[in-house]
Amino acid sequence: MIGLIRPRYFCSMLVEKRDIRKLKSEELEHFFVANGEKAFRAKQVYEWLWKKSAKDFEQMTNLSVSTRQLLNDHFTINPIQVDNMQRSSDGTIKNAVRLHDGLIVESVLIPAEKRITACVSSQVGCSLACTFCATARLKRMRNLSADEIYDQVVAIREQSELFFNRPLTNIVFMGMGEPLLNYSNVLSAIEKITSPKGLGMAMKRITVSTAGISKMIMKMADDQVKFNLAVSLHSAIDQKRTELMPINETNSLEELAEALRYWYHKTKSKVTYEYVVWKGINDQEEDVQALLKFCKTIPCKVNLIEYNQIGDEHFQQASTSILNRYMDVLEQHGITTRVRKSRGKDIDAACGQLANKF
Repeated sequence: MIGLIRPRYFCSMLVEKRDIRKLKSEELEHFFVANGEKAFRAKQVYEWLWKKSAKDFEQMTNLSVSTRQLLNDHFTINPIQVDNMQRSSDGTIKNAVRLHDGLIVESVLIPAEKRITACVSSQVGCSLACTFCATARLKRMRNLSADEIYDQVVAIREQSELFFNRPLTNIVFMGMGEPLLNYSNVLSAIEKITSPKGLGMAMKRITVSTAGISKMIMKMADDQVKFNLAVSLHSAIDQKRTELMPINETNSLEELAEALRYWYHKTKSKVTYEYVVWKGINDQEEDVQALLKFCKTIPCKVNLIEYNQIGDEHFQQASTSILNRYMDVLEQHGITTRVRKSRGKDIDAACGQLANKF
């Protein structure tokens, strides 16, 4: 592999500069040796890229001017740009993030009393067509690279320290896109975020949320991932869930339950179910009992999520009494349940509202 890429280093005038963050550390080491530099330069550069989040070679001040020029001649860094930042009355911050090719995704900083959470995107748009989600109305254009995901976290970490004088504590992959359809880049980003050579965040502070792609849940289990898993469920009745989430046609509740049993067998890690209750859709007793039955598949927790309007009158928030019924039934059976209040609704930053209005 290294032999195949070597000519790129010596023919930089003939090819477009390569994004240096796409290189593995061994490739970077080979580059320096091939250009008459010491191999340890690779370690220095790697630290600047992933621990110090450098956006420009000129920031790498422990490298000589000539070494920085060498890097600039052969490589580029393509950091994201926060194109627009909105602040909610509740403190939530939404970023419209411009990628190097001009495409836009959104990410959100969610402040709470004891934590500050980064909600990041994994795809430009989404292909799953969930009927209640604003992002699903956008065409999926491409996956985000690992460094584009990493950069969202860095931007929110900087905002956390600037505006709240507190560190970023948690990361959720609940922004735009389906993380498990961009699996390798999501895992690579998480590795950079959690590595001592990167941002050094704890793996258990990270949650990846999926619409329920069964084979990928099983792959995560085989890969023995250490982060948390959340599943957007919204109904435990196949017909209703298919109407809400077309992915259920090819990933039925039975298949999902089988994948989750496999997940728990391999990881011994609870799953969190994300569940919105809508008036006239999943607010009947049969819905409550179906969710209770599904929750017995493996140890789990349930987040009942407040619905956030996206301009579709078909979806209306269910009554408080129905939410209380869900909570009472689930908690009577020992299932930890909480109602998750939405944040940032006034700037369209709440769950299901990310739609690139800018």
